[in-house]
Amino acid sequence: MEARLDAPYSLDELAALAGFSPFHFHRIFRGMIGESVKQYERRLRLERAARHLKSSKRAVLEIALDAGYESHEAFTRAFAEMFDAPPSSYRKSCGISVAPDQENSCASAFRIECLGPIHAVCLRHVGPYAEVGRAWQRLYPWAGEKNLLRGPARPMAICHDDPEVTPADKVRCDCCLVINSPIATEGDFFQQEIAFGEYAVALHTGAYARLNDSYAELAGKWIPRAGREIANLPSIEFYLNTPENTPEEQLQTEIYLPLEE
Repeated sequence: MEARLDAPYSLDELAALAGFSPFHFHRIFRGMIGESVKQYERRLRLERAARHLKSSKRAVLEIALDAGYESHEAFTRAFAEMFDAPPSSYRKSCGISVAPDQENSCASAFRIECLGPIHAVCLRHVGPYAEVGRAWQRLYPWAGEKNLLRGPARPMAICHDDPEVTPADKVRCDCCLVINSPIATEGDFFQQEIAFGEYAVALHTGAYARLNDSYAELAGKWIPRAGREIANLPSIEFYLNTPENTPEEQLQTEIYLPLEE
């Protein structure tokens, strides 16, 4: 559904892909996700619109049309209902017009880099980012039992949502370890491949709680100055050290934002 936001699947198509009747699929989907198919699709479109408002100078009407609304007025009503502010006010309050404090910036080493393909084993966390540690606490023992920690085992997160945009209980983050080649997984553990692509990269130094400041600087200032646009794909984080043996102010995280070709 995320990959086809601009040409969404019908309920019948989704049900067929899942192997259920449309009637049962809709109930299963709503029970697992907490939203109907239409509500989920609408939320993802509006969240994508909010990200565009935060990180680009595109006209509000253009963003509205991309979100599937035929008029500025209809988009404004739907956006305000979800974010408690009309699009123009939202952009002024948290968009590109708000410049990060350069003296207290956590971001450095900006660059564009090609990445992938990468194989990884993952465990998905759904909920506030502050609680993501529980997924890592499950992933590492499992990886140890599979003898995966002797290889590259580079810790990586695939971040599907912006915690400043998506409701906290619906934020999705895949906690991952990079591996050399595909392996067998079971239960909640799964593997995925990050395809080759071009990314804007920044080095974040400091507390994880301030990662959004570095994202804002990379997305709202550096990428536009480079004349590029962010692709509608998840961001990636690589953790260069860990809180277990590193003071909070010395934690280092490389953040990768995917770029349009």
